[in-house]
Amino acid sequence: MEEAAHIPLWGVQVLAEPEEVAALRMDVRARLREWGIQEVIDAAQLCVSELVSNVITHVGPGTPISLLLSLRGARLRIEVRDPDAGVLPTLVRATEDAENGRGMALVDALSDRWGVDLHRDGKVTWCEIVAMPEVPQGGDVGGTRVARAEKLLSSYSDGRLSSGPRHSRIGALATEAAAIDLISDLLHWLRAHGHDADDVLDRAQTHFEAELGAAPVRAELSPLPRPGHTTARPPGGCAPVST
Repeated sequence: MEEAAHIPLWGVQVLAEPEEVAALRMDVRARLREWGIQEVIDAAQLCVSELVSNVITHVGPGTPISLLLSLRGARLRIEVRDPDAGVLPTLVRATEDAENGRGMALVDALSDRWGVDLHRDGKVTWCEIVAMPEVPQGGDVGGTRVARAEKLLSSYSDGRLSSGPRHSRIGALATEAAAIDLISDLLHWLRAHGHDADDVLDRAQTHFEAELGAAPVRAELSPLPRPGHTTARPPGGCAPVST
């Protein structure tokens, strides 16, 4: 078990046995809670169960496997490695009364994408689940810009962006590192094309602060007085009250 720089990472090696599946599910739940991405725990547990069960069924009980979890970009990546590169998981359409064949169909339904990487010493079956935080609702400029920024940051998918809540220290570090990389790349691009990177950065900061200052503020209007009533403003600048 380790955590590489800016990459939330966790792994374990076990023998693929039915009784190990429940223990792995518990480990996954604990780790994802620590990373602050509780919203994908159920999907991740099911994917781990199916990937490990697939090895038990098609490679054999007792097969040595390794399970690896990592946050890559805005995605939680789950990898299960086994030593048999000759038996590949396939996506089949299982009938309602079929006893087998549902595993990878369930992984396909729960994950954003999945695949198999072949190696000399075996294979890695992996899937990725989007763990992106919700974009603030509404049509305000901030929400639009946040959505655009998330799309850009998600392209940095080599493990630098974490989408855990702000209270997750690991998630905050990973997200800040990805943002710094993105900003640095933009500054390099500007300089390579003859622009004054410092000037553009200053103007962007000014633009950002101006938009924050211009954020709309909702104000509730006081109701009009009913006929026969007058309004009086009490001391201290409080809202009008009916008299």
